[in-house]
Amino acid sequence: MNRLSTERRAQIVASLVEGNPIRATCRMTGAAKNTVTNLLVALGDACSAYMGEVMVNLPCKTLEADEIWAFCHSKAKNVPPEHQGEFGYGDVWTWTALDADTKLVPSFMIGGRGARDAYAFMTDLAGRLANRVQLTTDGHAAYLVAVKGAFGDDIDYAQLQKIYGEDPVAKAEKRYSPAQCLGADVRVVSGDPNPWKISTSYVERQNLTMRMGMRRFTRLTNGFSKKVENLAAAVALHFLHYNFARPHATLSDPYPTTPAMAVGVADHVWPVEEIVKLIHD
Repeated sequence: MNRLSTERRAQIVASLVEGNPIRATCRMTGAAKNTVTNLLVALGDACSAYMGEVMVNLPCKTLEADEIWAFCHSKAKNVPPEHQGEFGYGDVWTWTALDADTKLVPSFMIGGRGARDAYAFMTDLAGRLANRVQLTTDGHAAYLVAVKGAFGDDIDYAQLQKIYGEDPVAKAEKRYSPAQCLGADVRVVSGDPNPWKISTSYVERQNLTMRMGMRRFTRLTNGFSKKVENLAAAVALHFLHYNFARPHATLSDPYPTTPAMAVGVADHVWPVEEIVKLIHD
């Protein structure tokens, strides 16, 4: 990998961040599979370290949080007996937070879906914020203790639980069609959240962006991660590219603006070559 030029690395990374799997990237760029994988892991570590350093004192005000499912090695029902219960085999969850105003993803975490993981995620999120925020999550019970432990009473927090029912029209194709949303239950947990801003729609839309931008999250394919380390690297690269290199349509008036620019942690749109240079050979 050290023999690749910056331009060659940028070509590989540009393919990966547009949602192409590793084998397709190899075919498009002519690079070997191990070369692409090693570059992804090294760059993922660099992206994670960089965001950990600069994503602090963020002026976010309205946040939404959610968790998205994926799996590594095999689905949970097919995990070999010797790896049952071992993290990195079977279900893996990516916790994400999104600023509804700037569309920034200030914090994300790969882990399980339990109370310990929720607390670690919320603690990281709380440490990156400069002021009191309003937060909305779904009704996952692990959030209750996690938000309380990370923020105390210094937060306006609500849970929004959507109610789904079966759509008779889509019944025959329910495997591929989303359930029909019949309504939502709103629960104010702490503080005084603005009812007009209690929503998880933006962060749920972010789940789609992840599935489109990372082949590993695409459903009903063989594009899953074989190792959790590779999944973590892909997620870190995705979010650095999303935050720093991808202008958001809702922010780009009169000029292209990324979420990182909107919160003041970047002053320009990053080209892919700048992402690649995060690796120090």
